[in-house]
Amino acid sequence: MKQIMWLVAFLVLADCGGVGLAQSDAVVDQPLIAHAILVPSQQDSESPAEALDTQRERAALRVFLKSLQERIVPAAGAMPADKYRFAPTDGEFKGVRTFGQQVKHLAATNYILAAAALGEEPPSSAGDENGPEAVRTKAEVLEYLRESFDSLSKAIDVIGKRSVPVRSSPISPLQGVSATRLTLVVEALMHASNHYGQMVEYLRMNGVVPPASRP
Repeated sequence: MKQIMWLVAFLVLADCGGVGLAQSDAVVDQPLIAHAILVPSQQDSESPAEALDTQRERAALRVFLKSLQERIVPAAGAMPADKYRFAPTDGEFKGVRTFGQQVKHLAATNYILAAAALGEEPPSSAGDENGPEAVRTKAEVLEYLRESFDSLSKAIDVIGKRSVPVRSSPISPLQGVSATRLTLVVEALMHASNHYGQMVEYLRMNGVVPPASRP
């Protein structure tokens, strides 16, 4: 239960602070916090109490995944299609991603980290973290985004299953034994929360109130 409490505390803080985060190419801006919530070794057999904790971990992660998905997908849908190429120009914004690129990057990272948690090779089209070049229109980006959350859901489903291997991901600070299924999923949620904050800024710059902030 201490593990879940750490996870809940961190994700609440990350979610609350996401709107103010600056754009970054890093998957995780706070790797020390990610390392602080490492799960116990998955090589030992679980006791009944440990099995129950695993079920609780899955349930808690599904809550956070659903919460983020219900904010991010509608936010991506709220931006007009002709504004998917929008990027700020006033201030220190040179070279930042457009709104559409933000969404594709978020989704591509979901796919990459979910694949590592599932012991699979990352999708070749998402390997550079920018998503497939062929995904260009708003409708295509939204479909790619939704399906990326499905991949994270699958990764959550196999937490605690020792028959499913875990891989390290080159885009993650979690390497070797640090790359557990739980920490990779949490990293994806941290990253998604970060980029949701940036999406909110872009929406408001274009006079769009994020759906999650509407009365």
